[in-house]
Amino acid sequence: MSSATAAPHVDYQTAPSRYRHWKLKFEGPVATLAADFDENGGLAPGYKLKLNSYDLGVDIELNDAIQRIRFEHPEVRTVVLTSAKEKVFCSGANIFMLGLSTHAWKVNFCKFTNETRNGLEDSSKHSGLKFLAAVNGACAGGGYELALACDEIILVDDRSSAVSLPEVPLLGVLPGTGGLTRVTDKRHVRHDLADLFCTSAEGVRGQKAKDWRLVDAIAKPAQFAAKVQERALELAAGSDRPAEAKGVLLTPLQRTVEADALRYGNVVVEIDRVKRTATWTVKAPTSTALPTSTAEIEAQGAAWYPLALARELEDAILMMRTNELEIGTWLIKTEGDAAAVLAMDATLLAHQDHWLVRETTGLLRRTFSRLDLSSRSLFALIEAGSCFAGSFLELALACDRSYQLMLPDDAARGPKLTVNDANFGLYPMITGQSRLQRRFYDEAPALEAVRAAIGQPLDADAAMALGLVTSNPDDIDWTDEVRIAIEERVSMSPDALTGMEANLRFNGPENMFTRVFGRLTAWQNWIFQRPNAVGEKGALKVYGKGEKAAFNWTRV
Repeated sequence: MSSATAAPHVDYQTAPSRYRHWKLKFEGPVATLAADFDENGGLAPGYKLKLNSYDLGVDIELNDAIQRIRFEHPEVRTVVLTSAKEKVFCSGANIFMLGLSTHAWKVNFCKFTNETRNGLEDSSKHSGLKFLAAVNGACAGGGYELALACDEIILVDDRSSAVSLPEVPLLGVLPGTGGLTRVTDKRHVRHDLADLFCTSAEGVRGQKAKDWRLVDAIAKPAQFAAKVQERALELAAGSDRPAEAKGVLLTPLQRTVEADALRYGNVVVEIDRVKRTATWTVKAPTSTALPTSTAEIEAQGAAWYPLALARELEDAILMMRTNELEIGTWLIKTEGDAAAVLAMDATLLAHQDHWLVRETTGLLRRTFSRLDLSSRSLFALIEAGSCFAGSFLELALACDRSYQLMLPDDAARGPKLTVNDANFGLYPMITGQSRLQRRFYDEAPALEAVRAAIGQPLDADAAMALGLVTSNPDDIDWTDEVRIAIEERVSMSPDALTGMEANLRFNGPENMFTRVFGRLTAWQNWIFQRPNAVGEKGALKVYGKGEKAAFNWTRV
């Protein structure tokens, strides 16, 4: 992963039988996820995962484990995150891994770990799955950030175990997974105490950690396990996840990974390396794949179309983000019957309180959010045969631009957009807004005009009049206009585009999640490239070598 070594090809698919780092245990409504990281199980050579320090491979397993708890164990209401090692909970991201990594690897690693931790909070809010961090040893950096993402934190009071965010004093960087933001926005730690905390390498322990609001409770070693169990059951009692439901086994994805393509049952990504573009085609369900009752949905399990689609789309986004860094423009297309998409949405909305439908909608919500947060230019191409309707319209609304073909002489063949109730809040962005609210700045006249068109197939002129697309070229101009737009885009600086897109996509209200990602994109991204962090004598490079970092003392 250094500049001299190619980054490994990353596969985000795994299963409990292949875990090297996490141990899962189920006891009624409580699941325990214990960190026991294999120090020889790093994703790339050159470092050891000592003291429960982690790399991307550890977080891929964590993401998989949480996903399986969501779908395979609906009886679970509380997840306890703890450690199987003595005296250490988690020491955070592996410093030597970061020191060996390219800038892109570090930032993408931080983004994925952010999304994984945000996913805990998303499940707590929307699905009734609660998370309790049982911190039974030293808890530093990314380890404390994982604890911060939980609903509550219990710290063992053994006179040595502490929580800390030592990135500033030790490494010359910032906590990369929302630590600064959650300390203030979520835990309401007073800003002067937060300043002390974030510049202290040794951290804070015991009663002081509780008094400063860094943890919710402390317990002596002899009482710790009982305290954790008691609180886990109390959190479970407030959840509405079904105790008697039968889970859905998340079977391996059926996919083909080619040199220039990813192929799934419902998603195809084709890469043009010369043009530096990837064309995504998302396929609508067929009528035979649309059960309408919850019994039929449960019977289909992981083959149920919305769940299969969400899993495939998520995997494709993650694979393309990590493994195809030079493919900077994604062209989003759909194909199939819009009526089938609208029928799928009707089922999702009709049964939105059913646990499996709720979890599937949650996975779609988080997957669309991954698209929003991808540092790629996103263009929707709405052509003949498209089905940008309802949930599929979210794909276009997530894009930086959308082009819809107008066929004035063949209205029947011209592609249509269709808005439905799913577009008004079923899949909120991290801002808490729907993509329509974001698009129109919550302005009532524009939103009411769109709402009045619910269920109406809109050709390019009608969609353009409502502000739903960027351009509506006819068949004479389509090829040249789209070609020129793409060629211009891929010729621009990827750094400038990343900054511009992140600013323009999240124009709505600020909240904890937008600040987490905004600070990662801007501040951490910048600091990760500064000589004080990654220069030959930067703090991140000399860590563990017995050398003192050499700083340029100029404030920028």
